[in-house]
Amino acid sequence: MNKFYSSLIIIAIVAMLIPMTLVRCTRVDSSEVGIKFNKLSLTDQGKLDASPVTGYVFYNPITTDVHTYPIYVQRVDYEPFTVNTKDAAIFSMDPIMAYSLNRDKAIDVFFKYRKSLKEIQEGYMRTVIYDAYRITANSYTSDELMANRAKFEQEVRAMLDSTLMREGFTVSEFTSQITPPESLRQMIDAKNAAVQAALKAENEVKQAEANAKIAIAKAEGEAKAMKIKADAEAYYNKTISASLSHMIVQEDWIEKWDGHLPTVQSSSGMMPIINIQ
Repeated sequence: MNKFYSSLIIIAIVAMLIPMTLVRCTRVDSSEVGIKFNKLSLTDQGKLDASPVTGYVFYNPITTDVHTYPIYVQRVDYEPFTVNTKDAAIFSMDPIMAYSLNRDKAIDVFFKYRKSLKEIQEGYMRTVIYDAYRITANSYTSDELMANRAKFEQEVRAMLDSTLMREGFTVSEFTSQITPPESLRQMIDAKNAAVQAALKAENEVKQAEANAKIAIAKAEGEAKAMKIKADAEAYYNKTISASLSHMIVQEDWIEKWDGHLPTVQSSSGMMPIINIQ
């Protein structure tokens, strides 16, 4: 009987362990997309037997597994790399990209790459970015690239959008620091210095001309003011002189009169009348 009961206990324990071994549970967060797939279909041939899942997922770990991808925005700051322009100048590119995975494309991405999102962005995506830079830069000379950096980045972004979107990735941000070769940078600095010096000289000439015009205008204004003042004084003196000349003559006559009336008579025998008013 003891053996019988022992056997029952063993059978009960095995019966309890079998479901625990054959059934597992995982939780797929709302910020992720879950892919429940059949391991036996995970080959290079045929179509992957998989379906999207969310929430609590039960599965048989022997034949089935669940892979998850985040679908929120991922931001990647890549290490700089170099590309050549049409005239063989070497430029350094330091890209930063923000992207997200399209939920509806998650199964296709997993079937094609069988890697985590981090591995995909450091492998496949970096290659796509490098090719976009390389192909676009090869259509520019170094001077053209420096003069049209915004246009260059727009063309690179357009190529990235086209390629990555087909694969199930949406690029929401893409920027890069474009660094020219040292020799070209020195030429640019020298050119900018020359331009700045020319602008400074031109501004100084314009300032000198402006100062000269100010001085001339000031002198002309002072001369006109002096002429107006002189004309006014002359007019004043002339007017006063005209009004006082008659009185000055009479005053002078009076001062010189000795108090005696004239002794000479006129031909009519009358004394001349002297007007001293």
